[in-house]
Amino acid sequence: MKNTTNDGSKLYLYGVTAVAVIGGLLFGYDTAVISGAEGGLETFFMGATDFEYNKAWHGVTASSALIGCVIGGAISGIFASRFGRRNSLRIAALLFFLSALGSYYPEFLFFDYGVPTKDLLVAFNLYRILGGIGVGLASAVCPMYIAEVAPANMRGRLVSWNQFAIIFGMLVVYFVNYLIRNSLASADLMVSIGWRRMFLSEAFPAALFGLMLFFVPKTPRYLVLSGQPEKALGILERINGKKSAASILEEIKVTAVEKSEKIFTYGVGVIIIGILLSIFQQAVGINVVLYYAPRIFQNMGTTGDVAMVQTVVMGIVNIIFTVVAIVTVDKFGRKPLLIIGSIGMMVGMLALSILSFMNLIGVAALVFIIIYTASFMMSWGPICWVLISEIFPNTIRGKAVAIAVAAQWIANFTVSSTFPSLSEWSVGGTYLIYATFALLSAVFVWKWVPETKGKTLEEMSKLWKKNK
Repeated sequence: MKNTTNDGSKLYLYGVTAVAVIGGLLFGYDTAVISGAEGGLETFFMGATDFEYNKAWHGVTASSALIGCVIGGAISGIFASRFGRRNSLRIAALLFFLSALGSYYPEFLFFDYGVPTKDLLVAFNLYRILGGIGVGLASAVCPMYIAEVAPANMRGRLVSWNQFAIIFGMLVVYFVNYLIRNSLASADLMVSIGWRRMFLSEAFPAALFGLMLFFVPKTPRYLVLSGQPEKALGILERINGKKSAASILEEIKVTAVEKSEKIFTYGVGVIIIGILLSIFQQAVGINVVLYYAPRIFQNMGTTGDVAMVQTVVMGIVNIIFTVVAIVTVDKFGRKPLLIIGSIGMMVGMLALSILSFMNLIGVAALVFIIIYTASFMMSWGPICWVLISEIFPNTIRGKAVAIAVAAQWIANFTVSSTFPSLSEWSVGGTYLIYATFALLSAVFVWKWVPETKGKTLEEMSKLWKKNK
């Protein structure tokens, strides 16, 4: 295979993308580490004598990182514009690292080790929120970074690798959690040290991410915005080749006025579509399955170890179908894959709802969970991020992406934190709610989302000016 993209270097492009997607891996790792730790964490804090650690408390604790994700998403536009895409990712790496250490040892400086109290729970949640801010930053800036360095004909595929990294990060942490669980001599050790080790394990990929970010460039579009067109041209030549670099640079210059454009310059429609893409991605219930996977399998009657193994199997399925999206997104387009995925998710969740109402929980439930997650991973998982990174014009991208990502994390927190209480009300009814949102997401994409396959980021300005 030739190592060129129109005389540019594929090896260089892939190397830069590989570093950026470590942020996606940490996104997945940080949000899914709770799936193995939440059981031991719940038992630990149930031992507190100064307050009652109930299901509501546990729902908030299991989802507290998502509060940080909302904050990180909301400030991502400011950080990306003021400090640059690369430096924003460096800040995210530092936050991941500090959160991993703090979640491992929340007693640091202020509390007695191993003594559960309400104040210690607050401290633990603050460390999780800190990591969540890193996730929120990475979730917005990683796809933005990749989209701004990738050629138009490869952008969908390369941005989709970020979702692959997210799911791979989840799979890695499922394995890590399983290994930590199996290394403990008794269940009591899971309550005292097991959950701590699970959170600590994130410090290693976080440190690697921070180190590798010293070897990647700033994006050409940010360099132009910062008044450094010569450096931007150098990066474009390495990626696209000298023949294309100059013309791409001129296109960027025409639209590179991000700091002076108002958010509604291209109408309200593009902002609303970005927000609804984010909300629907979460309202279908995917993170309930990802965060609470071992507990869901335990509710089906499986033991703790078997539940963890089933979770790992589900993670492998997720990887496979994310690759399907990567291979097809630039070939078939964004809209067809989203609609197919919505229908598949609706079928999976509707079947789980019916099985739950009939109290027929077993192998069939596992099959429909896999159908549901596979449908999400080959559609809404990666493609929502592709669209959020590319659908907004250059002039408002930083601010618009921040709004869309903040909306996504608000929806994520709402869905994830309410699941324990909703499942106590009715597991079947909860799944039926998610199935309804899956159906609505298909209608939304069919009616309102434009196809962006093959369009340059600069062409988005023309698209929305025409539709304004």
